Amino acid sequence: MADRAEIQRCPWCGTDPLYVAYHDNEWGVPVFDDRLLFEFLVLEGAQAGLSWITILRRRENYRKAFAHFIPEKVARFGKKDVQRLMNDTGIIRNKLKIESAIKNARAFLTIQQHFGSFGDYQWQFVSGRPIQNVWKNIKELPAQSNESTAFSKDLKQRGFSFVGPTIIYAHMQAVGMVNDHLEYCFRHQEVSVI
Repeated sequence: MADRAEIQRCPWCGTDPLYVAYHDNEWGVPVFDDRLLFEFLVLEGAQAGLSWITILRRRENYRKAFAHFIPEKVARFGKKDVQRLMNDTGIIRNKLKIESAIKNARAFLTIQQHFGSFGDYQWQFVSGRPIQNVWKNIKELPAQSNESTAFSKDLKQRGFSFVGPTIIYAHMQAVGMVNDHLEYCFRHQEVSVI
């Protein structure tokens, strides 16, 4: 087997070891676990207007600050928690994003009650199977899709915020609802057979 440093990857991950590990091990792998889906929703919302590597570098801090992304715990956060989070230098201290994470946790729980799991709800937007794209160049990757637009619209109607079609498309890529590894990337085939 070739050295992972010699393997062809999607160019967006560059050479940062944290970014490369995320690309090689997480990005595009189908996720059905509700806690992890909630984590990605919060992190994608926090990333709005920033680079993903900025959020990845703070991911462990987010886990501590947001009760390891257990939605039941985050849903109970109140004004004191918002203030605590606003003083936490380990996360992005944006009050709207912090309040959104709490609001989204509550809406997340409502979806779980209605659908049995958030995963069941979320995966319906791709008929339960990852969309397998075959892009040759990073410039071909869309910022959003019909599916992300429908998913985003439904989330907003259910009380979520920081869930626009572009944020949701990034979420869909991250949790494997869509395989957007470039055709030449070694992960493209690996993710398509998971």
